[in-house]
Amino acid sequence: MPATIRDVARLAGVSPSTVSRALSLPHVVNPTTRARVMAAADSLGYAPNKAARGLITGRTGNIGLVVPDLANPFFPSVVKGVQARAVESDVAVFLADSDEDATAEIGLVRALAKQVDGLILCSPRSSDHELIGIAQETNVVLINRLVEGVPAVTFDNEEGMRLAVDHLVALGHRRIAWVGGPQASWSNRHRKIGLYSAVHDHRVELAPVGSFQPTYDGGMAAADQVVATRATAVIAYNDLVAIGLLARLHARGISVPDDLSVVGIDDIAMSRMARPALTTVRLPKQKSGRLAVELLLGLLEDRDPGSISFRATLHGELMVRDSTGVAPDPARP
Repeated sequence: MPATIRDVARLAGVSPSTVSRALSLPHVVNPTTRARVMAAADSLGYAPNKAARGLITGRTGNIGLVVPDLANPFFPSVVKGVQARAVESDVAVFLADSDEDATAEIGLVRALAKQVDGLILCSPRSSDHELIGIAQETNVVLINRLVEGVPAVTFDNEEGMRLAVDHLVALGHRRIAWVGGPQASWSNRHRKIGLYSAVHDHRVELAPVGSFQPTYDGGMAAADQVVATRATAVIAYNDLVAIGLLARLHARGISVPDDLSVVGIDDIAMSRMARPALTTVRLPKQKSGRLAVELLLGLLEDRDPGSISFRATLHGELMVRDSTGVAPDPARP
């Protein structure tokens, strides 16, 4: 006869409920107790039945993850972090891509909510009002977005922009162009705040060239306007935009970094493969996914919101590569 949870509890010297927690939410159980339970389960060949456990706990053992664009290399890195942390807690992840469509995003969220215990929304495009409504209906954690009253993992975008500006100013650049992302983007708004603050403090000129799609093609489209600003450096909304800039600048015969320095944000894998390799602000993408799962598990445990922090802010790191250099001499013909 197969071993039961009571058999494991008896051998480990704990209650059946402790066995259940050790197997389903191991991070909430004392490590020594957890090890004893796992050893007992292994020796008895016990494998918990997820369906049966769901009937007892009222949980599915699944979480949902919605991202705006899996074709953007930023998001698969977040997905890897979510998946790795979920596996550690024996939780399955259902993944959906909203294709940058706020309306489709809400539909996906409501459909997923019926099949999972909670949701992680990465860089959601929906309005604050819509996200608050979803959070009132189910357990929700946001990544790269802040909405009052909703647990979130964010990046310090303002600090990241300051790192980029500090670097360029140290290289002698006094006129910096900015290629912005979508106007409705939360990240774009906060990156602009950090950017304007940093250029003001350094007393250098800023040449904004407008808002563009956060894609390679968006960068290609922005490049000619960047050149027209006569800036000696440009900061792009993200690495995909920056790589598009590099391609168009190369096609025009403009040397990077001799004629124009280029900085991105994110540090996707492609940034190291670009030619020249892209200087960028590295954001801890996988870590954000792991932390989001931990926050969501905390919500599922019904912890008192006052006893745990449901906000986490992650800091970026400047990665200096070949796309930035000393500002060109203005006297050079």
